[in-house]
Amino acid sequence: MTRVGVLHTVPALVPVFDQLLSAHRDDLDIVHVADASLLSRAIAHGVTDDVRTSLRDHLAALRSAGAEAVLVTCSSIGEAAVEAAASVGVPLRRIDAPMATEAATRAVAGSGRILVLATLEATLGPTTRLVEAAAAEASRAVSVESLVVEGAAAARGGGDTEAHDALIAAAITEAGDVDAIVLAQASMASGANHDPRVLTSPESGAVAFVEALQR
Repeated sequence: MTRVGVLHTVPALVPVFDQLLSAHRDDLDIVHVADASLLSRAIAHGVTDDVRTSLRDHLAALRSAGAEAVLVTCSSIGEAAVEAAASVGVPLRRIDAPMATEAATRAVAGSGRILVLATLEATLGPTTRLVEAAAAEASRAVSVESLVVEGAAAARGGGDTEAHDALIAAAITEAGDVDAIVLAQASMASGANHDPRVLTSPESGAVAFVEALQR
């Protein structure tokens, strides 16, 4: 068995990623850490020193528990998690990195436009910067627009996942002429419609994480 860690800020994603990762590799011993306070603190005050300290503590605990690598499923704390992992010495991958690369690839091959959708302002910056970094490696100029889906976070927070999903689906439908629509949070995937431009992070991120373990 290979022990890995998965760090969440949305507890409801624990069974989702347990199933995703196990489906791609059946010899994983998955240790989940779900700390909703990381996201609530990031929303309220940004990624502050206390959030960074908590990240280092969680990652150090996973390393001590024998995790060979960690997957972080929250885009809002993705940048800080990378820094924290480097400081404690554990390999870490962001769930949204493969999605950002694919968005840049599509934009380079198309009209050069990407739309990033998020339900939280706190997520918009980190994901947009990740997509821009991927696009910067391209051979042509890429435009990255970003938009908060108003009301979706409140709907999900109130337990109305149907309204959350409907708002995201509407934002996708209203998107203009873009090559890729990036759903910044893993929790938004339930609202993805069948628009071929839509990119979500859970599946692609899980596959990339498992492939990295095999390498």
